[in-house]
Amino acid sequence: MFDRLIAYLDSVHARDPAPRSRWEIMLYPGVWALGFHRLAHWLFVGELFFLARVVNHVSRFLTAIDIHPGARIGRNFFIDHGFTVIGETAEIGDNVTIYQCVTLGGTNPTSGEPGKRHPTLEDNVIIGSGAQIIGPITVGARARVGANAVVTDDVPEGATMIGLKARSTLVPAETWLREFIPYGTPCDEPCEPSTDRVDALERELAQLREEIAGLKAGAAEPVRKSGTDD
Repeated sequence: MFDRLIAYLDSVHARDPAPRSRWEIMLYPGVWALGFHRLAHWLFVGELFFLARVVNHVSRFLTAIDIHPGARIGRNFFIDHGFTVIGETAEIGDNVTIYQCVTLGGTNPTSGEPGKRHPTLEDNVIIGSGAQIIGPITVGARARVGANAVVTDDVPEGATMIGLKARSTLVPAETWLREFIPYGTPCDEPCEPSTDRVDALERELAQLREEIAGLKAGAAEPVRKSGTDD
């Protein structure tokens, strides 16, 4: 158990260079929230639902992170900062990183049956701050969701999602293969394939400027008045 804790703390340090020691990482609210959740989930699986909720509420009060006891979470899960909400049927794989103010929210099923209504995050997913992942969708392995993106559809493996509503943007293979990208956003690359559209708008603007210049030149010419013969 001690070795697993050390391995977990080292995995956090690999994604966040700010702490100077493992003891400092132990003070992180995300680490405490995950520890409380392990206990709450154990009680939830044992159908001690009220006690599981008590642990959940204590955790939320102390860490500002709300993880439903029913959520299933894999190894080396790291919440960097707090104010995150994770719903009951959410499933999180191994080595997943979530930044502050993220919601793994559910949809209200039309059937009235509880069922699966929260997202599934596969291994090595990174969710940027403020992102909203809504509904029983799957975010594929190694996918990245940029800050403040809203995702309501399945995300392909390795894709980077940005915007409202989030859409996929292609990234170079060397970026995709990187082990870790802070906040899930490759900031040294274009955020969306909009270059062609910008070029087209610039051409239209240049054409309009030429037409305006032509109109001004025509208006400046002296108006010739017709005279009478002597």
